[in-house]
Amino acid sequence: MNGGALKRNLRPARVDSALLDPARVDPARTEKAGTRRCTLGVSIATIVACLVLSSCGAITPVKYYRLDVVPSSAPSASSTYPVTLILGQITAPDLFRDNKLVYSTGSVQLGTYDSQRWAEAPTEMIENMLIQSLRASGQYRTVERISSSARGDYVLRGHLSAFNEVDTPQVAARFSLELELFERKSGTVVWTQPYSHDEPVGTKNVPSVVEALQTNVRTGLQQLTSSLSQYFASQAAH
Repeated sequence: MNGGALKRNLRPARVDSALLDPARVDPARTEKAGTRRCTLGVSIATIVACLVLSSCGAITPVKYYRLDVVPSSAPSASSTYPVTLILGQITAPDLFRDNKLVYSTGSVQLGTYDSQRWAEAPTEMIENMLIQSLRASGQYRTVERISSSARGDYVLRGHLSAFNEVDTPQVAARFSLELELFERKSGTVVWTQPYSHDEPVGTKNVPSVVEALQTNVRTGLQQLTSSLSQYFASQAAH
């Protein structure tokens, strides 16, 4: 092969000096490219902002409800029983140990309101209302919680099976609670009493359901504690 020819073929390619000289670059072409990049950035930012604003606008404020303490009559010294009651825990399905209000749309389907909630779990509310009602009655030597260090003669415990709105056949507030009395000395359950009732709701809205539930719970606890008192009265007569 001819060496001169090889050297000619390896000569460096000529580069247009316009590409290397910034002063000779076309300003119109550069401006168009920058405009495209800027427009693309603004479009992406606008889309992101719209998505954020639309998601924030969908947030619903959460409302909380609670039940008042059961009103009790003045205590009677003549009906005081020489027993110490220990209030055990109220058991319940998971739905009623959460603070979301529960509704039912049929015999087998239950749902919850995400933005309508109890200030505390229904089981805790029932325990608080029950112990305050028993103490206010003045019929027992002492009434304590099972979490305390007190040693009682009896343990009062229960199961909450319904605490919800019912939509069929008509709107109502359902409350179902069963209590049982366990005697520590004998190691047996000596008394049981169920309560279950659907309280009609005047207007189909959550506040009306809460008011109906409060009426239902007050009535139920009054009947249950009255039955418990009758049991101790019968025992004292023996």
